[in-house]
Amino acid sequence: MTKYLIGAILFVLIVYGLVEAWPLLAGPTLSITSPTDGAPFPGGIVSIIGRAERASAITLNGATMLHDQNGDFSSTLTFPRGGSILTFTVTDRFGRTVTEARSIFVP
Repeated sequence: MTKYLIGAILFVLIVYGLVEAWPLLAGPTLSITSPTDGAPFPGGIVSIIGRAERASAITLNGATMLHDQNGDFSSTLTFPRGGSILTFTVTDRFGRTVTEARSIFVP
């Protein structure tokens, strides 16, 4: 009976450790709310809105973007006429990166 109790306790501790360590193992995530891919912006003013989890740095086309404690970021940018590609890169403290690109068009 003691073997089973010790085995059960070890199993619970291992599962708990994996649940707690999952954010470290998973790496960063990136979710962009705005702009949507291929969206037109007649005025050239684009609202950038998104969220990055487990991120130490967020860049947009190589320029650093500020984010709050929750990982939310936002900015308003003006673009010239024509097409533009926005490349978002999120890096965590271990150097792992996630990149996502959005195309926009200013008529």
